[in-house]
Amino acid sequence: MKQYIIDAFTDKPFHGNPAAVCVTDRWLPDETMQAIAAENNLAETAFVVKEGDRYRIRWFTPMTEEELCGHATLAASFVILSYYEPDADEVRYTSISGELSVKRRGDLFELNFPTYELLEIPVTDEMERAYGARPEKAILGLDLNCVFENEAVVRGLNPDYTLLKTLPGRIWNATARGKEYDCISRSFTPEITVPEDPVCGSAHCQIADYWAGVLGKRIIRAYQASARGGALECEPLGNGRIALRGKAVLFAVSEIAAPLSERTE
Repeated sequence: MKQYIIDAFTDKPFHGNPAAVCVTDRWLPDETMQAIAAENNLAETAFVVKEGDRYRIRWFTPMTEEELCGHATLAASFVILSYYEPDADEVRYTSISGELSVKRRGDLFELNFPTYELLEIPVTDEMERAYGARPEKAILGLDLNCVFENEAVVRGLNPDYTLLKTLPGRIWNATARGKEYDCISRSFTPEITVPEDPVCGSAHCQIADYWAGVLGKRIIRAYQASARGGALECEPLGNGRIALRGKAVLFAVSEIAAPLSERTE
């Protein structure tokens, strides 16, 4: 089976967020897909099968199946529109998180993703100890999104990952208003093997939605200040949807030689 490694939300190899993509004509057993994701040891491996006029997509971390992943969806769309359907300009998906679509916009790929209800909650001493700095605000959606005083604080955070896991949320995001960008952020993911997500698309469904309201801007230019770094253009669309736009670049193409028809246990 052919497998692609794509760096998402960047136009330069070794930047952005790497994801593995496997486009197959049938579904492999769940334990086989999980084993491949563990072998890849990347934040996400996306498996895609065409069903009618759409593709069904599933995302696996090295440890578990995820309900939504932005960068791996961007990576899968890059693969499909580059190698499987090069004359198409859009990919439509069915997923555990509902219907998703990705359109080609010049050299950008535009993801149409759901937003989440955002609720401001009290800032606590536990948050301060976990992040290593006291947030100005705490916004809870799918993730915990903590807003800090400025970009320098976010860049300098050295969180306690054990304490982060005691806080509410799926992922623990830190964000602030940016200097060159509208907002800057970092996303901490200690419950998977990658403790900090290089560029998290699903987190920006919340981060960009929040900053669009605060700044009164239609389009938010966002930067994820991880070691690899990555940029997104985000536009809340209303009706619980948001457009996430970014670039992607091919890193590698390989063939999986393991006997995939057999069970892995």
